[in-house]
Amino acid sequence: MSLHKRFSTQDLERIKTAVHQAESKISGEIVPVFVEKSGFYQVANYRAAMVTGAFAFLLVIFSDRYMPALAIYDPLLIFLSVVMFGLIGALACNYLAFIKRIFIPQQHLDRATRQRAETAFLQEEVFNTRHRTGIMIFISFFEREVIVIADRGISKVVEQKEWDKMVQGIIQNIRMGKVVDGIEVAILRCGEVLLEKGFLKTPDDVNELKDDLRIE
Repeated sequence: MSLHKRFSTQDLERIKTAVHQAESKISGEIVPVFVEKSGFYQVANYRAAMVTGAFAFLLVIFSDRYMPALAIYDPLLIFLSVVMFGLIGALACNYLAFIKRIFIPQQHLDRATRQRAETAFLQEEVFNTRHRTGIMIFISFFEREVIVIADRGISKVVEQKEWDKMVQGIIQNIRMGKVVDGIEVAILRCGEVLLEKGFLKTPDDVNELKDDLRIE
């Protein structure tokens, strides 16, 4: 699914308004980044092809042993059947996200999401603030993972458990189909945390990072 189909114009405006509201009293910068998928995972297509092809071959053996009337004895037909099932498996895996996830280890998903989040942190220049007070809320929908990364100016005074709690809140809302609500609450909570830790807006404070949403 395209990210532009996940969010309506009103949804995106709500999130942008939440960012503006959260930043109105603090010196930090909040950057939401949304991606549909953090990796390509082509290996999943090959695995699906191998599994479905092997399943087809097992069906041939089963038919030969227990259902002779349906058995295939022509080697060429057996080969074509295995190849056809393999192609169907690969195509299904390529176009159906829930099937693709079956063939990707969770560790692989976690690693790809973390790498994409770290890359986004650099690409979006979340670190490029005067006092290193940027926060990125990264959501990768295919992997169903959320990562919050705070720059060192914030991370040295805010415990990791605060971000972990925020991540769980977003994930719970996504599971309930309340994606925008979860993101909005998390953004506003970021503002509250920074306010509690003394990151107050100063008279010379400027908006160092644009408030536009990053959708990739």
